[in-house]
Amino acid sequence: MFTITEGLENLGAIQTGGQGSVYKARRGDEISAVKILPTPLHSEDPNDKNYRDFQNEVSKLKKVNAEPNPNVVKIISSGITESGSLPFIEMEFIEGPDLENLIRPPHDKVFTISETIKVAQQVSNALAHCHKVSVKHGDIKSNNVKLNNQSGNYVLLDFGLSVMTDEQRRTSLRHAGAIEFMAPEQNDGEMLLQSDVYSFGIILFELLAGTVPFPLNNKSETSRNAVMISHMERATPDINVLRQQNLPLNWEQEKRDFELLVPAWLLAVISKCLEKSPADRFNSGIELHQAIMDSIVEKEVFAYTPVSAGLLAASTDPVPLVPEPADIIPEPLFEDPEPLNLEEEDVPVSPPYREPVEPLPPKTSGNLKPILIALGIIVGLLILFGGYSMLKKPEIAMVDTAAINLENQRLQDSVDSAQRADAERAAAYNASPAVSRSPGNSNGKGKGRGKGKGKKKK
Repeated sequence: MFTITEGLENLGAIQTGGQGSVYKARRGDEISAVKILPTPLHSEDPNDKNYRDFQNEVSKLKKVNAEPNPNVVKIISSGITESGSLPFIEMEFIEGPDLENLIRPPHDKVFTISETIKVAQQVSNALAHCHKVSVKHGDIKSNNVKLNNQSGNYVLLDFGLSVMTDEQRRTSLRHAGAIEFMAPEQNDGEMLLQSDVYSFGIILFELLAGTVPFPLNNKSETSRNAVMISHMERATPDINVLRQQNLPLNWEQEKRDFELLVPAWLLAVISKCLEKSPADRFNSGIELHQAIMDSIVEKEVFAYTPVSAGLLAASTDPVPLVPEPADIIPEPLFEDPEPLNLEEEDVPVSPPYREPVEPLPPKTSGNLKPILIALGIIVGLLILFGGYSMLKKPEIAMVDTAAINLENQRLQDSVDSAQRADAERAAAYNASPAVSRSPGNSNGKGKGRGKGKGKKKK
């Protein structure tokens, strides 16, 4: 334990390393974090070059907080410790785990896609905020990004390298820097805005793959050199292959299947960040953040829900990272596109945009609406009248064939009865004895000349 400065109580070390140590401190009722740099400044004389350089870097760093940002730690003060004359920076204390802790047991080895996108959006916002005032962080790594338990935001910490001189920075990076996160040019002590972009890409790679592209096996100089050469010369491993190997076995199969579908635009962002040449990366955190936000808005997947997860999973084609003018058809990243046929009928229109449909012009040849209404009324009346007539039509009497047949039978019986009666009377007459008959001799010669004067027999 040692005295930091008057009014700042030392509560013990939080983290120590070759690039300095971080202590927890208390100023009154407020808790803060103090970054103490390893190179002493023996005087606070403005004529001392080292002290002057330190003060210049601190003044630039304070510009970061001229406008508050929820993803950048707040700088409170700076100075030289009373014990050891070491330069220090006092920052707000963020209560919560860092990214390195969040991918170590008992946590899962990889982040979900949606949480990785949240980290990408918020940490790139922090970088954009710093780069606007020309502050290069120089030490972007997973244990320098904390999840604020109070706000739920990811916060960029530890601007220690930012206040070092170039020579101090080169020495620190060469012997104590997090070589797994360092851009190739940082091996020569060079620190650019694009160097922060490269280290940002390593963080996203680690969250998705469960490991950095080129892990450090041990802290030996040989291992450090091997990692450095890999960053300079070797191709970056496939994120999807590593992610498949490191997905938690306790995840349900449906979740595992979905979490293998890393959207193409996110892979494209990481790939561009990890280009070997600084000129091939995003120029700064400003351009990086804009590209990420444009992709999030276009895909509409930042708010993680089952529906948006399905939309994200359906994203398979790279999308332009920077919006193109409306009259230019964007080309996919990292490919040599085929020539496009720009004939009007072949130009696609991307949803959800729809061409406006103009209303049909009103007819000017006359108002047909009243006529059509009148015709409709007439037709309706005719239909009603016809239906009413059909209902009132008298029923046709059904012919009772059985009654007719019965009547005919009665008539026939009457005829037969009369004929039998006639036959009986004839038979009786012929059999009567009072009547004498003689053979006819006239031979039919009578000519019917009788006068009919005989008296009628009673």
